[in-house]
Amino acid sequence: MTQTPKPGANHQLVVEPTASLAEASSPWSPLRQSIFRMLWIATVASNIGSWMSDVGTSWMMLTLNSDPLMVAMVQAASSLPMFLFALPSGVMADIVDRRKYLLFSQVWVFVVAAGLAFLAVTDHVTPHVLLAAAFLLSTGAAMSSPPFQAVVPDLVAKSELAPAIALNSLGINISRAIGPALGGLILSFSGPATVFLLNALSVLGVTWVLFRWQSAPNIQRLPPEHFFSAVRVGLRYVYSAPVLRTVLIRAMAFFLFGSAGWALLPLVARRELGLGPGGYGALLASIGIGAVCGAILLPSMRRKFTADSLTVLASLLFALTLLALAFIRHFWLLAGIEFFTGFAWIAILSTLNVGAQRSAARWVKARALAVYLTVFFGSMTAGSAIWGQLASKVNIQTSLLVAAIGMILASTTALRWKLSHDPQLNLDATEHPPAPQTGLPHDRGPVMISVEYHIDPVNARPFVVALQEMRRVRRRGGALTWAVYEDVQSPGKFVEVFVVGSWLEHLRQHERHTVNDQLIQSRVRAFQLGEQPPQVRHLVAPDESSYAGDSSQFG
Repeated sequence: MTQTPKPGANHQLVVEPTASLAEASSPWSPLRQSIFRMLWIATVASNIGSWMSDVGTSWMMLTLNSDPLMVAMVQAASSLPMFLFALPSGVMADIVDRRKYLLFSQVWVFVVAAGLAFLAVTDHVTPHVLLAAAFLLSTGAAMSSPPFQAVVPDLVAKSELAPAIALNSLGINISRAIGPALGGLILSFSGPATVFLLNALSVLGVTWVLFRWQSAPNIQRLPPEHFFSAVRVGLRYVYSAPVLRTVLIRAMAFFLFGSAGWALLPLVARRELGLGPGGYGALLASIGIGAVCGAILLPSMRRKFTADSLTVLASLLFALTLLALAFIRHFWLLAGIEFFTGFAWIAILSTLNVGAQRSAARWVKARALAVYLTVFFGSMTAGSAIWGQLASKVNIQTSLLVAAIGMILASTTALRWKLSHDPQLNLDATEHPPAPQTGLPHDRGPVMISVEYHIDPVNARPFVVALQEMRRVRRRGGALTWAVYEDVQSPGKFVEVFVVGSWLEHLRQHERHTVNDQLIQSRVRAFQLGEQPPQVRHLVAPDESSYAGDSSQFG
């Protein structure tokens, strides 16, 4: 498996997320859940194999072709599949059997890793074969990452979500501390083929846990969504979720420049410091140790700093480590500074991940997190190619210097897009008045729903402002269009109108209603005069085939 931010978590036996608030105050409380604990251990082992493979891939490329662009393209090839396939994978995770889908992804990674090991043994690996293998390995990670991330809230209590995400990050970075050093050591004695084979074997633990997974039955009252409509609904949800959009903007700003450190580190190790695979692995291990320490300290840091303050400080610290990577050529000094690279990286990654998790409703969580991963790895892919090209045309120092300056400037996005303004959203599903029993076929549509309000004209302005939040609710639920109109002949009479693609999509809107949506709707309906609730009408486009004998009705 490749170095992806997969929180190793999935269903396995029985999930009992019933920890009390006192228990949840401990950063280790999620490990009390047996399912979380078992998959956490399995993914740590798998990620150790991933990091060993990454060291082997980067070092083998240096041996085959040391051009800075080709070396940086290893990072780009590892990031590109997440950009291309994370969203389709998130859609699949929301509409198919998640267990079978995750098992397929693990088998995919095993076959690719074992195939690369065979090609290395038979001396058939070329630079382009190596890039293709990195791409295919990351494709397997792209398939598994959205569903792995989406199930974390199902494995632990809501109060344990932040500690669970921090533990997942800790697990990844424990493997980051062990894998590179172990990979470098094995490279020194056995060569890359052994590293690739061990990566293939490391996948088997996760596969075994997934094979034993007995997920709770998911009762579907409506037919499953079609793939392309699910993609559109997922993108519409992200567009209409301001908290999630803030997370995406901040992620793009950081990872575009942060990718320089990962893409150019192998070149600094080999060309500038004259290190072998063991020394390169030691630098990566230093980053991993820093990330482990960061993950352990994060709970106390979150109590002292807001999310924005923490991410800005971490971004500035990361920029300083980029400057050190550009100009310091003493191995032990640089290894000590790289410790802070890992510290800053985990602070950013964990904070953004928590924000993404909390801003997505359960029914669309895999798709929303897939969009986050798409932005993450798209920024990493583009950044790796940019910094590699710049280093090839100019030099490594200039490329890292420009990235550090860009990182400092990117940290100012916190002034406009604030994570600290993230409200405590409750996105649990809630009961919603059922749609009228019409007997309409599911595919009839489009459907226009109108909601007529009667309010005191004095409250018109605050009412319209409150209705803007309802616009986001309707759009997140699947509305294609939304508008509000005022009756010029009846002051205080407003009509909210939104359109969905079919009657089935409107039925889905009722199932997607969350506690937060309910609160917004209550605030809007508090303006309604009298005891009667707003009047709701459902209008469906006529079925032309039913009136084929009288075409005059349609002009």
